[in-house]
Amino acid sequence: MSSTVAAKTAAESLTPLRRLALHSTATCAKEATMYGDCILKVYKDVRKDACKEEFLRFGSCVRQAMKKKW
Repeated sequence: MSSTVAAKTAAESLTPLRRLALHSTATCAKEATMYGDCILKVYKDVRKDACKEEFLRFGSCVRQAMKKKW
C-alpha cells in the first residue's frame, strides 16, 4: 500500500472533528495563517466583519478539503 493511499485511508477513518483539525491545519495552513494574522492585528479593536474576507477564504478551503458543503 502506498503512503498516499495509507494517508487517505487514515484520514477517512478519523472522526469528523479530527478530520476538521487535520484539514484546517495541514491543507489550509496558508488560509488559517492569514486569518490568524488578521485577528492578531485587530484583537484590541474588535468589530463585526473585521476579518470577514480572510474567514471566508479559510472556511471555503476547509469545506473544499473535507468535500462537504455545510
